[in-house]
Amino acid sequence: MIISASRRTDIPAFYSDWFFNRLSEGFVYVKNPMNPHQISKIVLSKSLVDCFVFWTKNPLQMMDKLDLLSDYHYYFQFTITPYNDFFEPNLPPKTEIINTFKNLSNYVGLNRIIWRYDPIILTNKYSIDYHFKAFKKLTALLASYTKRCVISFVDLYRKSKKNLTNIDLIPFSDNYMHEIASCFVKIANDNGIELVSCSEKIDLNEHGISHGKCIDDKLIEEISGYELDLSKDKTQRPECGCVGSIDIGSYNTCPHGCLYCYANYDIEKVKLNFLDHDKSSPLLFGKINENDNISNRKVQSCRVIQQKFL
Repeated sequence: MIISASRRTDIPAFYSDWFFNRLSEGFVYVKNPMNPHQISKIVLSKSLVDCFVFWTKNPLQMMDKLDLLSDYHYYFQFTITPYNDFFEPNLPPKTEIINTFKNLSNYVGLNRIIWRYDPIILTNKYSIDYHFKAFKKLTALLASYTKRCVISFVDLYRKSKKNLTNIDLIPFSDNYMHEIASCFVKIANDNGIELVSCSEKIDLNEHGISHGKCIDDKLIEEISGYELDLSKDKTQRPECGCVGSIDIGSYNTCPHGCLYCYANYDIEKVKLNFLDHDKSSPLLFGKINENDNISNRKVQSCRVIQQKFL
């Protein structure tokens, strides 16, 4: 079983105490996004969890607790973009985030921290030339601390589109995407970083950019030393290469408030849900009530051959 923590919210930034309480108690409750009265109980024992994949923009609050993960395998998807506090209103200064990235890399190792330059947004301010310069600068700063960078071009999801309604976005043409890919891959290659795309329909293989897997079975095998039996995640878009995982986060719970984020589509709900968080609860937010139905989710380890890679 792979645990995604989380595509839906930034657990390392805001809910790390809750996460480690769940780890200590050995289970977590997860609400069904389509029906919050349906709740799954997921066991988090080290015999069942093959890997945790953490998604974050600022894992600083988690850094002093990483030794609690010594019995587990894990890696980080760490987003650093070049946008200001208009698009990303509640992030610390980028210099602090970059220092956190470096410190995390020094602790977990190069192969367990993936840099995400994601999403790429085009406006009059954030032009193609701006991105070329920003990507080159960030790559130079991070090259010694990661082996891989993930890129994607902004998608206007129905639920997040309203957050970008009054912003003069420049639509992406195939030519724009190829131009960015061609430049980015040269910068990445010159710095020893593999560049992959995330959930993109466009084929960028001619530039040496493959369709990536953010939940990556090969990387997990490398980290864990075990061969795994995993298949594509059927709950994700066709363009997504990720293997199957269980996400333990919830939508509308991330106080970062990034305008382009698909996981936050109601800022008032975010505020209420964040206030309704209890780090000692098995739920990320809210309480169990009489209308809720809790069921044990059947889970198992995906290991098939012990110590194949050791």
